[in-house]
Amino acid sequence: MPELPEVETVCRGLRPKLEGHVLTGVTQRRPDLRFPIPPDFVGRLCGRRVVSLGRRAKFILATLDDATVLIAHLGMSGRMIMYDGPPPPAGPHDHVEFVTDAGCTIRFCDPRRFGLLDLTTADALGSHRMLRDLGPEPLSADFSPAYLDRALAGRRTPIKAALLDQKIVAGLGNIYVCEAMFRAGVSPRRSAHTVPGVRTQKLVPVIREVLEEAIAAGGSSLRDYVQASGELGYFQHRWQVYGREGEPCGHGSAPGGPNRACDGQIRRITQSGRSTFYCGRHQR
Repeated sequence: MPELPEVETVCRGLRPKLEGHVLTGVTQRRPDLRFPIPPDFVGRLCGRRVVSLGRRAKFILATLDDATVLIAHLGMSGRMIMYDGPPPPAGPHDHVEFVTDAGCTIRFCDPRRFGLLDLTTADALGSHRMLRDLGPEPLSADFSPAYLDRALAGRRTPIKAALLDQKIVAGLGNIYVCEAMFRAGVSPRRSAHTVPGVRTQKLVPVIREVLEEAIAAGGSSLRDYVQASGELGYFQHRWQVYGREGEPCGHGSAPGGPNRACDGQIRRITQSGRSTFYCGRHQR
């Protein structure tokens, strides 16, 4: 599933193509994706100008000139594909198509149909069922060590599961949580209630660092993910732990002194149905 950096990258690719432009045409080829698409979907979008395009957690938000907000989620395999000229014929998984007054066509392609398209208003956005319980954005000032200390207090779940809980922090996914915990030296097995203090002081800035690096790299090219431009992200080439089971750790902050590479080995375990990659030697 595309995570925060991938969704942010898609937003940045779509923004110049949509912001300030009128949706001159909308084509809907099926009534539902993961959930039913609103019955008045096409009528509410056609002829409206896109005022702003943003992101909340893993949701893409397009605000229109009448305060309607289009909510999109890419799900497991969804993609937004842009064509500046005449597009090729629609494929079997090109479920919704948007055309702008500049002649740009944007197709929502979703082979597995776990994505989402919904409509709300700017006033009701915060209470939308998919958004109302989300925690702070990990790149915002609201996500601080002090906040994370409070959020983890008393929690007996593993810290990995806590960081994936969208009510604690919005938008984090499996890959980047693994990478952040590896860099911060925090074991994914550690109970969340034992993390507040020194470990959150390390973890919060490292989470921000990993996400910013991934966004700058255009995200990670997963099985189904490409940027809106059709280009591939390349942060997967900088993964230090994810997908590296059995490889030497080599982390530079192992016990025994600074600048000494860790001689541990990357392990893979399953937590809450997801693969976790970590080094049991330097992650404590």
